[in-house]
Amino acid sequence: MPAPRKYPDELRERAIRLVLEAREQDEKLSLNAAVQRIGPRVGVNPDTLRTWAKQAEIDDGRRPGTTTSEAARVRELEAEVRELKRANEILLAASSFFRAGARPATALVVAFIDEHRDRFGVEPICRVLCEHGVGIAPSTYYATKTRPRSARSIRDEAVLAHIRRIHGDPKIGRGLYGARKVFHQLQRETARGEHPDLGPVPRCQIERLMAADGLRGARRGKAFVTTRPDPGAARPPDLVRRNFTRRRPNQLWVVDFTYIATWAGTVFTAFVTDVFSRRIVGWRTAAAMPTELPLDALEMALWTRAQADQLVDGLVHHSDAGSQYTSIRYADRIAAAGAVASIGTVGDSYDNAMAESTIGLYKTECVHHEGPWRGVEDLELATLNWVHWFNEIRLHSAIGHIPPTEHEADYYRHHPRPHPESGQPALH
Repeated sequence: MPAPRKYPDELRERAIRLVLEAREQDEKLSLNAAVQRIGPRVGVNPDTLRTWAKQAEIDDGRRPGTTTSEAARVRELEAEVRELKRANEILLAASSFFRAGARPATALVVAFIDEHRDRFGVEPICRVLCEHGVGIAPSTYYATKTRPRSARSIRDEAVLAHIRRIHGDPKIGRGLYGARKVFHQLQRETARGEHPDLGPVPRCQIERLMAADGLRGARRGKAFVTTRPDPGAARPPDLVRRNFTRRRPNQLWVVDFTYIATWAGTVFTAFVTDVFSRRIVGWRTAAAMPTELPLDALEMALWTRAQADQLVDGLVHHSDAGSQYTSIRYADRIAAAGAVASIGTVGDSYDNAMAESTIGLYKTECVHHEGPWRGVEDLELATLNWVHWFNEIRLHSAIGHIPPTEHEADYYRHHPRPHPESGQPALH
């Protein structure tokens, strides 16, 4: 019959005592001989008894080595090191999983435990999280896994699926929509009867779910000055005076251009925007910024309106005091189209604030969002796609959270097309 795996403490102490006493009585008796004699008589394996006797001599100081208390302390320290290492790994995983700020929702903590329980275990994860301000008991975790889902969580899951779709769709949100535009886009879709089972979705719910899911809209940064005034050029007066509101299309256009750094060099993009609808009616991207750049954008705007049989006689064309816009060729083209030129004061971006806003949106939603850029060719294609999205799909808060083309279509459905007299500013 094999020896038992574990001997009683009393048997262990007695066997060690007998070996030590036998060696004291007979100084010539070796340790091996003593354990061979006593081990079978007390029912202890001689090899095991030899190990016990050696450790007893070490503890008594008769033999060099690590004492029992020292070995126990080493094991305790090793266990502490393992626990600290595991806690550090848990916190390292949690630092990339949780958002900074308030305590994460219980569902988020449960998802984190699900992801790492096979590696660390449920109880150690809960203990480490509790020590660092994210309190959750193992019982709470297991109860959450077994109890039925709440109506709110089921509703949140359905709404979040639509939020992710709108925000990430390259034809709708393009990863640029914040909670406000996602809310209005979902309202538009619901009004068209696209989601009959969804029902009303409050904006606060969209804000909460987007924050929890790490979704956010694009934010505009600092603008840059690109145009330089020509002191020697004659400038028309400022007919707008920062009043960027109009009652119909083709009353007021604002123009400006900006630069973009690419791998191949600096590229420039010019825009022509209709103030009434916020629609970009003309644009041009080129590797240089002579007069032809804004002039080509103007030609595109005139062609766009001509294709739709819309008159631009009496249109006010507003720009800053850049030399490209005060050139003779540019002024002649404005006059030939029956438009009236207007130029803001030098060094004041507020006098052309709407054009600056369009530039800012272009930089945020296209240039920075989709860059970096190799050269003018790929930026021009991206600008084409962005302008189409900007005019046809993007929701604009200033016109009631609808796209510019839809805003113009609504206007022409309810109003006859105006025919202002040639050469007269259409200011009202």
